[in-house]
Formats: sequence, structure tokens, C-alpha cells
Amino acid sequence: MPVHPVPGSEKFSYRPSSAAKVREIASPHVRLHDVDDDAVAELDALTYEVVRHRLESITDEMGEAIVRMSGSLVVTDANDFNFAILDEVGETVQIGLYNTELSACSDMAVKWTLENRAENPGIRPGDMFLCNDPWVGGGVHQNDVSLFAPLFVGDELFAWTAAVAHQVDLGGVSPGSWTVKSTDVFWESLPTPPLKIVENGQLRSDIEDAWLRRCRIPALVALDLRAKIGANRMAQERLTTLVDKYGAKTVKAVMRRMLDDAERRLRAKLAEIPDGEWTSVSYQDSARQGDDGLYTIRLRLTKSGDSMTLDFRGTDPQADGLINCTYAGLRGGIMPILLATLCGDLPWSPGGIYRCFDIISEPGSINDATFPAGVSKASVASAWATTNAVTECISGMLDTHTEYKRNAMSVCVGSWDLAVLQGMDQRGVPFVGLVSDPMAGGLGAQPHSDGVDTGGLACIPMGRVPDVEMTEFTYPMMYLWRREEPDSGGPGRFRGGLGGSSAFILHDSPAPGVALVVSGGGKAIPQSSGLSGGYPANTQFDVAIRNSNIRELFNEGKMVNDLEDISGELEHMPPHLESMLGTADVYFMAWQGGGGYGDPVSREPQAVAMDARAGKITVGAATEIYGVSFTDDGTVDETATAELRQAIRRDRAAEAVETKMKG
Repeated sequence: MPVHPVPGSEKFSYRPSSAAKVREIASPHVRLHDVDDDAVAELDALTYEVVRHRLESITDEMGEAIVRMSGSLVVTDANDFNFAILDEVGETVQIGLYNTELSACSDMAVKWTLENRAENPGIRPGDMFLCNDPWVGGGVHQNDVSLFAPLFVGDELFAWTAAVAHQVDLGGVSPGSWTVKSTDVFWESLPTPPLKIVENGQLRSDIEDAWLRRCRIPALVALDLRAKIGANRMAQERLTTLVDKYGAKTVKAVMRRMLDDAERRLRAKLAEIPDGEWTSVSYQDSARQGDDGLYTIRLRLTKSGDSMTLDFRGTDPQADGLINCTYAGLRGGIMPILLATLCGDLPWSPGGIYRCFDIISEPGSINDATFPAGVSKASVASAWATTNAVTECISGMLDTHTEYKRNAMSVCVGSWDLAVLQGMDQRGVPFVGLVSDPMAGGLGAQPHSDGVDTGGLACIPMGRVPDVEMTEFTYPMMYLWRREEPDSGGPGRFRGGLGGSSAFILHDSPAPGVALVVSGGGKAIPQSSGLSGGYPANTQFDVAIRNSNIRELFNEGKMVNDLEDISGELEHMPPHLESMLGTADVYFMAWQGGGGYGDPVSREPQAVAMDARAGKITVGAATEIYGVSFTDDGTVDETATAELRQAIRRDRAAEAVETKMKG
């Protein structure tokens, strides 16, 4: 069914305005604090560094605050949240080291609020605005909920603080709000443009009631809302203390210089890198339950002088499904990899970094979707696939520079392996649980080293995999295992980091079981691609063993460490499925590792042997992919290895000639 534009939705199809335009629109209704260029120029180096580090510290304290106040495993253990400090017109000055995708579009929501809420209902001290509208910004899909607050100094709006976190459930057709049967946004959780939910320091009960009414687990979402309120208040107290000590003029001058410094230093790096063009295509298999389509995101990166252009023209049209992302998601797919590869030694000031590149996209495409496209999986679908394409191009660019190539990295964890459970927990209370184990994905290989096994996600520097015990305490689950999987890292001269797998059953959950929502790409096509001849990582793999004998095995005192040890009806999970998990079922999920770097037959044979002994690769992969032969005692047979690798190269050449002749 085609998705048709909805009249009146143009107001919410937002592109972030310039600081000058925001100031022009908002100034008649709210006084905005500013400093001139002279104030920035007068800053001494010591004051700049002290205040800059204090702003960075405040974002870290915001992270600690929300973790201490939230009750959600996604926040407290997986660190799927972030924070930002923005200037008076919404330019992002500092973000935290948590989920950087979430903070890549905080500026959009703040700027939209300044343009559309300054007159009515007004922006005043003690206010906070809530937003989960992906077309406005503040998050990539509806489950990313932002709460942002203006900070006034005297009667002038001085800055903003913003907290954003993934909420486990915000309504919609499916548990967890990941609607795998979605054909448009009306199947999904309701997008909510900025609402003043805190007014003059007081939480408005009418707005909160309307907000929580959609949720399957309103108490948990209410607790997360209060955690964000508390984190914003703590940050504003710290900022007020900073202003009292150094003066508003000095602190604002530091914020301005941070933006300018990030731009200046990134442009200097880009100027050192040879000009050129790099292209990439990333894939998604299936847009919704029952769909077997293949969807592509195309990127042409052009680097000229001290700036870049990221051109996504040619990307597929938005799909009838849940995998699309808005322009906010497109930006969320770009910024994390720039921070991780190009900006590790720069102030993490996206407001300055955005000045160094242009984005060209086509409204109505899967990573610039127009309303009312389905976007409930945007963060780990088209935004994630955008990150994959950007990773390939940026790393390819870095690989041309002698010094900066050390920061190049193959794609990490090409797609998220989603499993959501919903039902009654072991305490007889309704629950919705997102299994966050794929946080332990494999990092991509680099030009000088292997990727880190189950090292995490490049876009979430402080991401964590929750403890097994904490997951079992929170949800009615019991693990059979959680472990690294051999051969899951992309082969290469340097191997991609391993992915992992989990197997679990329900425990202390009433019959017949719980609802299960499955959504994961990369099952038909590997999505953790390699670099410079490196191979991609494994494909994602999920199965359920229905009506298993697992409890009989437990009663016999047998430890189970392989699916083959369990009898039952094996059901392979498609990319998207809404089903049930019964009390006698076993669920197995295996997520992706990182892509490799360089030709696998160039890997040091002793490194291959070491991986084989450690169980990181199988002997079959060592022989067939890496071309390493072993003697009977397991040591490398140097002569046979040289012959085997030469044979692999000959076979490749013959295959290339045959393909060319057929073409």
C-alpha cells in the first residue's frame, strides 16, 4: 500500500535552521543571551580549558544521574541514552559518551521549539519540553524520548540541557512499540512534537497522564521521565554554579569557542587528507513481517579541501514497513562514526562539526522518509544502515592518509538483533523486556589490529551488555548460555571482532508464555562489511526450539551447551515476526561481529593458528578462508600453507576471468 503525504504535516518535516534564523524567529518572544566575537577572542587559554572540561564533566554527571534514578535495564545497564548541552539557539556544544546517535539531532528539537513554541505556550524559567517526534528531532524513532530544558540567566535564555533515552514501550500495535506488521506510522507509537510537560518547575499532571496513557508499562516510563527531569535539574544547577563563578559572558564565550574549535580542527584534518570520492551501498533485507524485499542505501562521499559532501541520492524510496528513518535518523547515522573516527581528539561539539560537511538526500527515501512512513525501527534499521555506509566511506578516506588511517575501522555489528518479550514477570507484574545482549557486538578490524571481540558498538562508546544475573532478575528468563561465537568476526589480514550468541528459556512465567517480537536484518546478506579486501562478518541467526525437552534435561542433571543437545521443533526466525514464546520453548539469538581488514590469505599464519587454538575460528575456516594448513600436532605446516594460499589466489583469478567473460 503506497504511503501518501498527510496535509498539514509539512510543519513537522523539519530541517535544522541556522542560528541566525532561529534567533530572528524566537527573539520577539524570548530574550536570548549572546556574546560578540571580541569576548571569544579575549578568552585566555587556561580559562577556556578549565570551563570546557567543566562542561564535559557536567554531561558525564548527567549520565550518572539518570542511571541512578532510572529503573529501566535499557538505561541502567545497557547505557542506551545520552545528554547534551546546547547554546541559546540550539547549537549542540557538548554531548556525552553514551548513545551518540540519540544526541545527533537534539539541536533539531530545540531549534524547532524555539521557532514554534516561543510565542505560544512560551519558553520560561523552570520549563521542560518533551518530544518523541522523529520528524522534529530529539530522537531517531518514537521510543527515543527527549526532555530538554531552557536555562535562564537573569531574564535571558542562556543555554539548554537535553536528556534522551530509549523507552521500552510507548504503545502501538506491538509490544515494545516495534511494529513488525507496520505499513505506516499509524500502526506505531504516536509521534509527539514538543510539549511543555514541566512548567515553572512543576510536572504537569494533565500532560503526563496523556503521555503515559499510551504505555503498556506506564510506571516504568513515568520513572524514566522523572530521571530525565532530575538529570536536567542537576545539570542546570552545575551550569548555574559555573556561570556564578566565571560570569555568563565567559562561559558563553567558551561555548562559542568550543563550536569554533571543533570546526577549525576538523577542517584542518580534512585539509591534510587527499581529495577524492568514495562510494558505498548498505542493505536491509525485509521491511516488515512477510516481506522479502531488499532495500539499499547509497552514499557517495566527496572530500574536497577542508570539507565533505555526503550524497545519498539513489537510495531506495521509503518502504511500506517499519525500517524507514527521517532526516533526524539520517543525521543520527552520520554523526556517530564521525565522532568515533575523525573527532576523538576534538571537543565533541556537533554544532561545530556539522559545519564541515553537507548532506544531500532525497525526501521520500528510506533514510529521509516523509510522514506518515513507518519508522518504529528507524534507529536500528535505516539509521543504522546509514552508519554502515558512512563507516565504509569515511574509513576508506582515512585509509589514504599515513597518520589518520590508524582510526579507520570496518563496520561494527551491521544490524541489531531485536527480541522483545512481553507478558507477566516472575512477580506477577506486567513487563516488556528488550533483550540487550547484542550490545556485545564485535568491533570492526583496523589497518593495524584485529577488532575487539564482543567489544560493543562504535556509536555507543559507553554501551554495555547487561549482566546475565540482572537480566534474569528483571525479566522472567533463565540463560542456558551467553558466549562468543567462532567464525563470527569478518576474516581479513586483521580479523573483525567476534559477535556472540545467547540461548534462554522462560522462568517463573505463567503458561502459556509471553509475546515475542523478532526484528533483525542481516540474515540474507552480511551487513558488517570489511575494508581493503577484508571479508564481512557473519549473518544474523535466530531460532526457536518449540516444545523442547529442556526441562527434562535439567531434571536429569544435564548441562546444555549446544542446540543439538535439545530436541523439539526447530523454527527459523525470519527478519520480522510477531509470535509467542512458550514455557517449553528455547530461544537462540546470534548477532554479528565486525568486518575484517585486508586479504585473509595475507594474515600471519601463526595468528590464524592462535585463533584456532583459542576457538575464535574453526579449523575449517582456517583452511578454506585463511589458507592455513596444520600438521597432525596442530602446528602450522609452512610449505602446505604457501601452496594452499597460492591455489586460493589462482582460483580467484580464474573466477574473475570467468565472470568478466560472462559479463
